[in-house]
Amino acid sequence: MRRTVLDYLDETAARLPDKTAFCDENTSLTFGELRSQARKGGSALIGSGITGEPVAVYMSKTPSEIAAFMACLEAGCYYVPIDDEMPKMRIKLIFENLHPSSVICDESTRQSAEGFADGAKILLWDDINKTPEDQEALDGLRSRMIDTDPCYIMYTSGSTGIPKGVAVCHRSLIDYIESFCDVMKFDEDTVFGSQTPFYFDASLKDIYPTIKTGCKTVIVPHSLFMFPVKLCEFLNEYKINTLCWVVSALTMISAFGALDDTPPKYLKIVGFGGEVFPIKQYRKWKKALPDVRYINLYGPTETTGVSMYYEVDRDFEDDDVIPLGKPFENVDIFLLDENDHPADEGEICMRGTCVTLGYYMDKERTDAAFVQNPLNDRYPELIYRTGDIARRNDRGELVFVSRKDFQIKHMGHRVELGEIEADVNSIKGIVNSCAVYLKKKDRIELYYEGGPDEKELLSYLKEKLPRYMVPTKVHKLERLPLTPNGKTDRKGLTAMSEGK
Repeated sequence: MRRTVLDYLDETAARLPDKTAFCDENTSLTFGELRSQARKGGSALIGSGITGEPVAVYMSKTPSEIAAFMACLEAGCYYVPIDDEMPKMRIKLIFENLHPSSVICDESTRQSAEGFADGAKILLWDDINKTPEDQEALDGLRSRMIDTDPCYIMYTSGSTGIPKGVAVCHRSLIDYIESFCDVMKFDEDTVFGSQTPFYFDASLKDIYPTIKTGCKTVIVPHSLFMFPVKLCEFLNEYKINTLCWVVSALTMISAFGALDDTPPKYLKIVGFGGEVFPIKQYRKWKKALPDVRYINLYGPTETTGVSMYYEVDRDFEDDDVIPLGKPFENVDIFLLDENDHPADEGEICMRGTCVTLGYYMDKERTDAAFVQNPLNDRYPELIYRTGDIARRNDRGELVFVSRKDFQIKHMGHRVELGEIEADVNSIKGIVNSCAVYLKKKDRIELYYEGGPDEKELLSYLKEKLPRYMVPTKVHKLERLPLTPNGKTDRKGLTAMSEGK
């Protein structure tokens, strides 16, 4: 029985010590090097008295950062990824919540880390990964670890603007890795193209399957996501055959013709999530690469990332939504209505070992989202309320409807902003759209890219939609703004409208 995710690293490093595990354009680490650096870094932490506590890993996205994560685990600590790409206020709020006693950084982030550390010990990775390995200390500490010890804290955006630190234990992550690898059929020949920053849980889709199976992850330069053709050329150069990306990163390639000019010819698996994949854009991928397996992946950070999957196995109409599918092994998913009764349309709730430990040092918000199962009054059983609304289609499949946050009351009617976006995305030429609600002004505005001009689109929507769903204004943009993890920046667009 595996008690920690380090067991995967031990097994794979023993089996494939000289195989490249993680690389970018400039550096690489074999599995043997990854384990060696992790144990040396872990020895340095233990030698400094740093065990059983959070360690902020404030580094650039390189293979070395993954080694630093593993070093934290070797010391019985739990790592917290932080990156200079994050807004400075967000980093400040994370440090205020975390109060770490130590921060691991590299030369490129050292100055920034020192500015936020507030008394925390600054540890330079290039120094601590040269510490002699203390096998006795490492093995002694490992023998006392249990699978419910925390593994990492991933900070997500809070509705109040205060980030929430989701604490995840080894057992939740092990269950996730096992199910995810089985569903996706990863093996030693898999070559991931890593898109997401390491401070988002979507990066787990690359990191831990690589460590478990002995495959390879190539870190894709962030700058390439502004240049679709160059991005596809990179995928071909490194013979990347597997993508687990947010939808916006995939639609950026399909919407601007890169699939026609330079298709990623080695691809075998495309996993997508984070947002609804517009059917028209999915079709472009399917037409260009018909033999690829396309798999919709769903799950919030609070349930260890991916918890559901649907392998696309049929055609869809323009106004359809690709289903969320079915849960992973050992995950139970059900829908509750506003009265906490089982429903065919309602809030997605989850139970099982996927449910994480809660929000770090934040009991109030933990108690609001991680609650007693209202369908079970016989013994304590926590579930996670996702805040996502779904329904069952005619096939019994779960289909995403909207966020509870995106359910609004407008002109006396309940409106799902996601329904407006789905209608708009079905229009010829439109790449993507985002509807926002301005509560103080009580109006809906729409942002979109591609397709007809603003006047033509608004006229069309007035004919197609009920009056209470028609946006007051529409704004055509060259490209919708994205958050650092590649999702549509809904908050930024709302702020843009409120400022007008």
